[in-house]
Amino acid sequence: MILELLQLLLGLALLYFGGEWLVKGASLLALRLGVSPLVIGVTIVAAGTSAPELMVSITAALEDQNDISLGNVVGSNICNVALILGVTALLHSVVSSPPLRHVHTPFMVIVTLALVVLLLDGQLGRVDGLLLLAGIVGYTWYSFHRPEGEVADDLPGEEVVRARSLGYALVLTGAGLGLLLLGAKVLVAAAVSLATEAGVSKAFIGLTIVALGTSLPELTTSVIAAIRREGDIAVGNIVGSNLFNILGILGLTALIEPLSMGGVTWFDLGTMLALAILLAALLLYRKVLALREGGLLLAVYIGYITWLAAAS
Repeated sequence: MILELLQLLLGLALLYFGGEWLVKGASLLALRLGVSPLVIGVTIVAAGTSAPELMVSITAALEDQNDISLGNVVGSNICNVALILGVTALLHSVVSSPPLRHVHTPFMVIVTLALVVLLLDGQLGRVDGLLLLAGIVGYTWYSFHRPEGEVADDLPGEEVVRARSLGYALVLTGAGLGLLLLGAKVLVAAAVSLATEAGVSKAFIGLTIVALGTSLPELTTSVIAAIRREGDIAVGNIVGSNLFNILGILGLTALIEPLSMGGVTWFDLGTMLALAILLAALLLYRKVLALREGGLLLAVYIGYITWLAAAS
């Protein structure tokens, strides 16, 4: 018991410092590359924090459990918007920029709708996978070549000097990401051990602790970014992660092995699409995610989980 508690504390510490370093490194990287933090948030940070989902989906496909891959992405995208942004907005208000409201989030809605359309026949084939992969390549190119506004220049003098070194920014970003992934793994392992000792069922552990564990990198990054007033990284991380999950992870997985819907229902897909539309509407008309918006998103997540529990 004591060992597991120490593991929990270690996991939390790794998550905290990993999130701090990742957000700080991402800001410096944006400054060094001459782009806005939003571009880094929706590409590099988003892809990095989606690493757990990528590993789960690829592993499931290689083990002929390809229906898990789709469920993993759909569940993660729902969790990202409803739970992570909900909790983030409750803890600290998040201000979004015009490019995030008018370009990136609407594109997330379009991509989510495209996934639903591709699944009308009940599966994602290799051709679908190629289309999705082409989408992530095009989106990444567009993000780095589209002007996103002024580059932040309010960093402390010493950090501005260090930011002139691309290596420093890359190392800080990579180290932060590494600590995040390690912290999530340590925390989940400790939580599973404690839950097992307490007699909690494996099914409950899988639906709660493990599911949340793969989203801990996004949660930590978004909360810390919001506290540091890096709103574009806080929300951009989620928008970019959802895009990477669909275009990159499902695209690559479907290319390896065609995916079937399996246990994923149209209600799950509809919830994912509805949340994407809700987020786009909130950002467009409210511009700020605060207590009211966070409470709404969290209420949707609680309702969805309650429905899942009742249906199972």
